[in-house]
Amino acid sequence: MKEVRRALCNAATDDSKLLLLSAVGSVFCSGLDYSYLIGRLSSDRRKESTRIAEAIRDFVKAFIQFKKPIVVAINGPALGLGASILPLCDIVWASEKAWFQTPYATIRLTPAGCSSYTFPQILGVALANEMLFCGRKLTAQEACSRGLVSQVFWPTTFSQEVMLRVKEMASCSAVVLEESKCLVRSFLKSVLEDVNEKECLMLKQLWGSSKGLDSLFSYLQDKIYEV
Repeated sequence: MKEVRRALCNAATDDSKLLLLSAVGSVFCSGLDYSYLIGRLSSDRRKESTRIAEAIRDFVKAFIQFKKPIVVAINGPALGLGASILPLCDIVWASEKAWFQTPYATIRLTPAGCSSYTFPQILGVALANEMLFCGRKLTAQEACSRGLVSQVFWPTTFSQEVMLRVKEMASCSAVVLEESKCLVRSFLKSVLEDVNEKECLMLKQLWGSSKGLDSLFSYLQDKIYEV
């Protein structure tokens, strides 16, 4: 998360007109790093869980406050926070191979990335609940039909299609792009910031209770043993 936040910070002040967020390989985002969490939570559970919750909050806040258009190219599976942040971005293009999953309840967590607000708004309450509570997977075509993704492209031409459209956007005026985003996003900004804070607080409360933290810790240990 630090690397992405750093990239957003740098892009905010350079002469770029937009930010393209993509991944190398066949996976866009694999979700939680179980071994990292186990190592951190084993030392000082409450302190580290609070630190991690605040790191997630700050990561999400960086997307909410970014003024230039954010374009996302989803080359493969996007899990957890990698899927949750997509509504905070401006254009999302996906490969036919991509799929999306936010199994927060399954992994003993409450929603993050403002998904508790954005998913019901975009996907509808019923489908959002299935994704957040049951870990339902969405294919690229399903995500596109419900408005989570802008367009879906064939895997073999995905990169070319993305770069063609990015170049077209980059030919526009930087001022026009930024002001257009401001008009579209301005009324949502304060709402998203409030949701982000509430989601962070909920994670802290969950991890602050012995029952909630023990449930997460037990789940993470089981996942490590599976690997």
